[in-house]
Amino acid sequence: MLQLKYLFNNEDLAEMILNNWHFDEESKEMFTYYRISSNAIYPYIDKGKAQILRFAPTAEKMKSNIVAELDFISYLLGKEYGVLESIPSKDGEKLVEVSTPWGEYYASAFKRVLGKQISNTDFSDEIVFSYGKALGRLHYLSSQYTPGNFKRWSYSDVLDWMEEVVKDNPDELAAKKEIKLLRSYFASLPKSSKNYGLIHYDFEYDNVFYDENTKSCYVIDFDDAMYHWYGMDIEQALDSLQDYTPIELFQQKKQSFLDGYLTEYEYSNDLETFLPAFRRFANLYGYVRILKSSEEKWDHEPEWLTNLRKRLTAALKEKATSFGQPI
Repeated sequence: MLQLKYLFNNEDLAEMILNNWHFDEESKEMFTYYRISSNAIYPYIDKGKAQILRFAPTAEKMKSNIVAELDFISYLLGKEYGVLESIPSKDGEKLVEVSTPWGEYYASAFKRVLGKQISNTDFSDEIVFSYGKALGRLHYLSSQYTPGNFKRWSYSDVLDWMEEVVKDNPDELAAKKEIKLLRSYFASLPKSSKNYGLIHYDFEYDNVFYDENTKSCYVIDFDDAMYHWYGMDIEQALDSLQDYTPIELFQQKKQSFLDGYLTEYEYSNDLETFLPAFRRFANLYGYVRILKSSEEKWDHEPEWLTNLRKRLTAALKEKATSFGQPI
């Protein structure tokens, strides 16, 4: 997530950035539906159609990662994969660098995808099967993908970044040990084009939409994409599935998901062995991102920010539960 100082709603900033794209005059009425987490997301209207504006401070993002993300999305669209589509700016650019009174920003715009978020469905076996199928297809296409001039960062780069964040913090000995443990563990895993490549990383139910008419899924938000084992995506998806499924139905839904996945791509028979380590990576990454985002504090913070800090503190404690334990 972004540093907390960037989570404040700023409609003037959004309008200033949006002026780089074509839009209908009533667009600002849509700004009340904004969302800010890893990026600021503001909906807008162009020729009567709802679109999405996405932006973040340049200090919070790597330009090479964003360009590589947009290139991968273009590749997926070319393969007729259900994915969000970039909207070029007035100058024909997919990524715009904007100078504003609030600093420098990277901005992109996207068309809305079909369907509704899977989190708003009934999680029928058919939908969960389609969800697994979409991930399997994504991994198949990733295994065939060759990046251009820019390449997304890898799990190893992420571990390096995490190490940099915590290195001077004497209170983070457990996190430092966890980084070392995971680095050693992943170095021992077999790696090939069949089991390792560019993954979505955040293939969870709020980022996947199901369309009843086409009976298929559409995927958004590749902002966290990285090179990792494909099992990392599977673990994230199954973890999300657990959040929405009664305990007594989880095994059934899990099997529906995996059956769908196998229609498009194979996974190793020992996948279950590796999933706990992938969960540890996700917990550690989430932990360090929260740590980084909440470093600064201010006097007289608004109530929503005070409440958010409480939730983040609880999340830090939960994610750190297994730090330092043998894998």
